[in-house]
Amino acid sequence: MKYRITHQTTYRYEQAVTVCHNEAHLIPRDSAQQRCLSYRLDIDPAPASRSEREDFFGNRVVYYAIDVPHDLLRVTATSEVSLESPGAQLPLGAGQPWQEAVCRLHEELSAANLDARQYLLDSPMAGITAEIKRYAAPAFREHRPVAVVVRELMSRIHRDFTYDPDFTTIATPLSEVLKHRRGVCQDFAHLAIACLRSHGLPARYVSGYIETQAPPGQEKLRGADASHAWFAVYDPNVGWLDYDPTNNQIPIDRHITTAWGRDYADITPLKGVIYGGGDHHRAEVAVDVVAVAEGT
Repeated sequence: MKYRITHQTTYRYEQAVTVCHNEAHLIPRDSAQQRCLSYRLDIDPAPASRSEREDFFGNRVVYYAIDVPHDLLRVTATSEVSLESPGAQLPLGAGQPWQEAVCRLHEELSAANLDARQYLLDSPMAGITAEIKRYAAPAFREHRPVAVVVRELMSRIHRDFTYDPDFTTIATPLSEVLKHRRGVCQDFAHLAIACLRSHGLPARYVSGYIETQAPPGQEKLRGADASHAWFAVYDPNVGWLDYDPTNNQIPIDRHITTAWGRDYADITPLKGVIYGGGDHHRAEVAVDVVAVAEGT
């Protein structure tokens, strides 16, 4: 499957911004199931300097600085991505018990295991607490395969929590999400990550996009898609596997990955510092994810 993604972010400032320095995590990753065929980042006003690098987690990051006064900044990322469905999933009851996976992670010093261990540690937005460990505990029954544990946890988060874009912000702690059982995809991914880490399984935050479907009989609206977030868990037996608690599904051929890290703070799509701008600004985001025919 091939997709064309357009992600446009517009910042409107109360007063002129004189200088800004920014980073963008908007370039889709290459992986076994995904290839970034093309990518373009248009910035208005044009930056005085711009560079690209690879961060600690292997994500491509664009840095740019603007030194002309402006009260509007528009960043438009356009990319084309080819996705291949992963191989057949293990049967739900197959695979090693989660306790064995935890032991192998520490006993086998392979490069993959050593790399995965960094995703066991607390991170600023997915910290482990006693309350989170208690919430996770029912899924971690003895001798259960990793896939069974993670699917149950994913399904329970989907069932227990209400998607509410007006309840949380990026600064809302997981304790509030857990208390009120409300949040958005970032919150549900962070909760699942903390639950898995609390029992010794490495988990990472994945940022990207998902193709949405229009209601029956209606046309899909431009800009109706959005950035999305889910999580991946590491099993020493099979590697990294993705799960989407917001939609209670395993990503196969509609999830496009831009970046991954310990949590959202590592891979914020756009972040930076500004001088000026006044006390208030408004951000508008429009995303289109369109399936296109191969060869076009």
